[in-house]
Amino acid sequence: MKFNYSLDDMRCFCAVAQHGSFKQASAALEIPLSTLSRRVAKLEEDLAIRLLNRDAHRVQLTHSGQRYFERSASLFEELDDVAVCLLQDKTQAKGTIRISAPVNFGVHVLAQHFNAFLIEYPDIHLDLRLSNQNIDIEEEAIDIAFRVGDHNADHWIGRHLTNIRFVICGSVNLDMSNLKTPCDLEGFPTVLCAPMSTWKLQHTTSGEMQTHKPNHNIRLKVDDISLLTRAIQDGLGIGFMPDYHAQPLIDSGELRQVLPEWSNQPRGCQMLYRDRDNMPFRLRLLIDFMVKRFNEKPL
Repeated sequence: MKFNYSLDDMRCFCAVAQHGSFKQASAALEIPLSTLSRRVAKLEEDLAIRLLNRDAHRVQLTHSGQRYFERSASLFEELDDVAVCLLQDKTQAKGTIRISAPVNFGVHVLAQHFNAFLIEYPDIHLDLRLSNQNIDIEEEAIDIAFRVGDHNADHWIGRHLTNIRFVICGSVNLDMSNLKTPCDLEGFPTVLCAPMSTWKLQHTTSGEMQTHKPNHNIRLKVDDISLLTRAIQDGLGIGFMPDYHAQPLIDSGELRQVLPEWSNQPRGCQMLYRDRDNMPFRLRLLIDFMVKRFNEKPL
């Protein structure tokens, strides 16, 4: 048998049973006494059973009403607990934030900011998912996603954090005498790092654009910047790497920049989140924290 009754009517009955009075239950629920009486009567009609015995002076549960109340009251206690937890989400700095980010950018740039955030907010926990693949951030229930370059996350709000340039690097012993323009890179030993399989280059002074897509003499393909760096240092070939990682190695003499007058157009890094208003307090804290950190110390 399929029952068709209102959860609100059920809550009204539980309030009357708990207070032992329609008048007190009406005050507790902040609804008119006539409305309360009508809704309890409707519940009894839908269930086809009497739950309360009423007279001019008192209200008593029937045997069926007592059993119904004992089983139903705990449901609303649980719902109230859920509501309290949701309210805490809106007001307290606690709980878990699930984050998606590219591997290299996550390890070499974001990690320091995440660690500083966790130190400042000890009751917040981060569940960090690093991947160079464009995962379905909605299916994976991601709260905040970091993306470098274009993204296809429709209906997500994007906050620009910084720009990243990629530069061509080689080992310190690399013979660059024959490398004058990007056209000279064709067939040169190369290490590719996903997802940068096409190098869109721009001359820093003239603004001239050239595209280099390595197709020949690719010695190694990786998806980790540490592996890319090691392979370049060991002389396997040239590689395309972000300036935030390459520049310290160039300055220290561990790498050489190839065609230093050429780099890619800046690729923007964005922080994506689903809703501007209806978000847990912990998400708002992280968003504001990251924006402040990047404003104070851009790449």
